[in-house]
Amino acid sequence: MDHCRSYTDSAPFTVGGTLVLLKTAATAALALALPAITAAETKTVLLTIPTMDCATCPITIRLALMHVVGVSRAKVSYDRREARVTYEDTKTTVAALTKATADVGYPSFASDSQP
Repeated sequence: MDHCRSYTDSAPFTVGGTLVLLKTAATAALALALPAITAAETKTVLLTIPTMDCATCPITIRLALMHVVGVSRAKVSYDRREARVTYEDTKTTVAALTKATADVGYPSFASDSQP
C-alpha cells in the first residue's frame, strides 16, 4: 500500500483532486444544459362536450380524462356540458384530451372562453 500512497502524494492530480475535477466538469455540463430544459407549466382548458345526455356521462368522461398522463384535475359539468381540465403541458396536449373524450363516445372541443 505504500506504493499507492507515494503515487497519489506525488501525482500532480491526486485521486481526490481528479474527483473534484470530474464533479466540476459534470456541474458545468449540467449548468449548460439547464437553460435547454423547460419547466412544465400547468394549464387549464375548458372543453365543450355537447353530446352529454345523461347524469352519468360526466363520470365516464372524468375517468377518461384522468387516465391521460399529465392530467391533475378534471371537473365535468353535465348542466353546462363542459369539462375543466388541469394538465401539465409537457406531458399532454389539448388534442390528447379531446381524443380521450372522443374515445369514450363524447367528442369535445376546446372552448374559446378562458376557464
